[in-house]
Amino acid sequence: MKRSRFSHPAVLILILVTLILAACGGTPAAEEPAAAATIPPTKTRIPLPTNDAAAQTAEENAESGQPGGMRTFTIVPEQSSASYLVDEEFLQDALGKLGIDAGEVDVVGTTENVSGQIQINLDDLAAPLGDTTITADLSTLKTDQDRRDQWIQENGPRFSSDPLASFTATGVEGLPDAFTAGEEVQFQLLGDLTVRGVSAPLVFDVTAVVEGDTLTGTAATRLLMSDLGIDPPNFARTLSVADEFGIRVNLVAREQ
Repeated sequence: MKRSRFSHPAVLILILVTLILAACGGTPAAEEPAAAATIPPTKTRIPLPTNDAAAQTAEENAESGQPGGMRTFTIVPEQSSASYLVDEEFLQDALGKLGIDAGEVDVVGTTENVSGQIQINLDDLAAPLGDTTITADLSTLKTDQDRRDQWIQENGPRFSSDPLASFTATGVEGLPDAFTAGEEVQFQLLGDLTVRGVSAPLVFDVTAVVEGDTLTGTAATRLLMSDLGIDPPNFARTLSVADEFGIRVNLVAREQ
């Protein structure tokens, strides 16, 4: 009997292997699989996490104009002023020398050359203040007497040669628990006043209100000239100036 060509054992094994590979989705061992296509990496940018949540919140609040987070208000010089208030006493020779009757006078000297900024976290009023500084140019102080103003600039404290007075806040006390837009608040602003290179600790009593992008406030305090290294003027039989004096600052500041 003639044997079929498929009855040879080697042929049967080859047919069986081919059927198994086909059923499994494979290819015969004799055939090399095609090389896998290389897929270039994607260039999708993944946002990096940030730990500066406060800065992000402040930026969002600044863009939206809504209160909250750390906010920076820059002083508007043309709407602000700083003044000193002091008691002077003209004595018996004042009339003959100065043409001024003897008696006590309340003197106010004012400059509108004020600059600086206030930083406060309106989301958390108990949080530390940010960079809060106020600077005044004392060479532009004006009172009702030109002779007084000239003497202050050229003699005594000589503000014309070292004119800048700066207050740097270091803390705040007495703020309410929460911020309410348009509501007037009273608190104390603590810091250091520097005049002619001499610094003295100071506490301002402040009344302020924030409405929209504008902060409006008044700050007042009293201290001694001698605490700043300034000798109170005293001219025998003519004029005496008290050591204690007051500072009053009227501020309008706008958010940047």
